[in-house]
Amino acid sequence: MNDFFEHTVQDLYSAETQALLAMPKIVQRVQNEQLRQALQVHQRESESQVIRLEQIAKQLGIDPDGETCLAMQGLIEEAQDLLDQLEDGPLADAAIIGAAQKMEHYEIASYGTARTLAQQTGLGQIANLLETTLREEKAADAKLTTIATSTVNEQAALV
Repeated sequence: MNDFFEHTVQDLYSAETQALLAMPKIVQRVQNEQLRQALQVHQRESESQVIRLEQIAKQLGIDPDGETCLAMQGLIEEAQDLLDQLEDGPLADAAIIGAAQKMEHYEIASYGTARTLAQQTGLGQIANLLETTLREEKAADAKLTTIATSTVNEQAALV
């Protein structure tokens, strides 16, 4: 169980760092200001999440760079491939929301798993750190849904 937990932390670290590297390129394509601001806010949150994962890895005595998250790698590639086919505008913004939510859903599932593993192995302080990030990921996902349903998807439907 400890090995699986350590693998999960390293996978999350890889996922977060990959997403941080990809985000500026994605944000450049955004036309909707509300979406741009939401992605920029979450990018800053992700920077804090990486720091938390580094703290967790240090407490566990592991290198956070021990894994490559193939799932996030694939989600980022899929997003970039889709955006390469679209012109900037409402439809691209809708696609960005969809891609970002896929990434958020992966992170939500992974942080939920990591938090539960930490709780079950008696690592309460680490579980609390993971719970903080899990709440941030869920809030980011909810914000993206609100932006999609309040403006972006309606605008995209008119294209």
